[in-house]
Amino acid sequence: MKLSVLVLFTALAVALSIGMVNFYFQHSWYYLAISFGVSFLSSFLVFYYLLEKYIYTKIKLIYKLIHNLKLGKDLKDALGEYVSDDPINDVEQEVKEWAGAKKKEIDLLKKQEQFRREFLSNVSHEFKTPLFAIQGYIETLQECIDDDPEMAIKFLKKAENNVERLSYLINDLDVIAKLETGESPINFQKFDFVQLAKEVMENLEDRAKAKQMKLFFKDKYTALTTVNADREKIRQVLINLLENSIKYGIENGETAIKIFELHDQFLIEVTDNGIGIEEKHLARLFERFYRIDSHRAREVGGTGLGLAIVKHILEAHQQTISVRSTPGIGTTFAFTLQKVG
Repeated sequence: MKLSVLVLFTALAVALSIGMVNFYFQHSWYYLAISFGVSFLSSFLVFYYLLEKYIYTKIKLIYKLIHNLKLGKDLKDALGEYVSDDPINDVEQEVKEWAGAKKKEIDLLKKQEQFRREFLSNVSHEFKTPLFAIQGYIETLQECIDDDPEMAIKFLKKAENNVERLSYLINDLDVIAKLETGESPINFQKFDFVQLAKEVMENLEDRAKAKQMKLFFKDKYTALTTVNADREKIRQVLINLLENSIKYGIENGETAIKIFELHDQFLIEVTDNGIGIEEKHLARLFERFYRIDSHRAREVGGTGLGLAIVKHILEAHQQTISVRSTPGIGTTFAFTLQKVG
């Protein structure tokens, strides 16, 4: 409601009340009209002055501050100063919207704080495990280097393996950090996805044979499957997904790649017939260091960052990845890539 309308109704109410009281005592319509007119005019002027000076100007200032805070400096400079015709209603709306936005921001900050705590705890744990192992091996190595050279070489090899694990962990963390900050740009190029997938499967063939697993295409693809993406980063996506399948797959298992042609994208599925994943774990599967079975994960190796890297790479391509799984049947990872032609 505008100030003038608010004051008008207030002055009318006061003038009518005074006029009716005057009529009650004087019993004269003439004096009623005089008292009504004088009280209305004086009430209007006094109320308008007081409300404008002590209330309305402060409400307008509050509205202006909130409005400018919402716009931000750049947008405010572009649009210039804005004065509302009805700041009383507008400030109520602005405050509600502003309070809602701040609540969402606070909730997000709380989630981020929780994530940071979990992340630091996970990083600390992941670093401590190989560091303590290296420390133990070196101490044992110092004790037996002269008396038992064979045992010393064995412990030296174990220390070397843990140093490699630390190196992989640092490298994977560096990859994620660069993807998040944009320091690792996406170099788009046109290439045949089927050819890339064949190269990756050939490179992982020995690892798959060691577990008597089979990597193959679900169908025969003779036509070019041309996509527009960063070839090396998509190679990393495939390596991580297939390595994940090999690590956590079953002996004599199978992992297949299938390609579906959509309107302007290709949908790629990597499916295995392994033990599967319970539904409660699926929502957190792409989080850094999230492990379904920590004991088994440490036995098979890895940094716990593979799926997080996959997600970051595909999001940097403005593409999506999803997972569906049934315990005892298998797991399917599905992601999209931009089609060419």
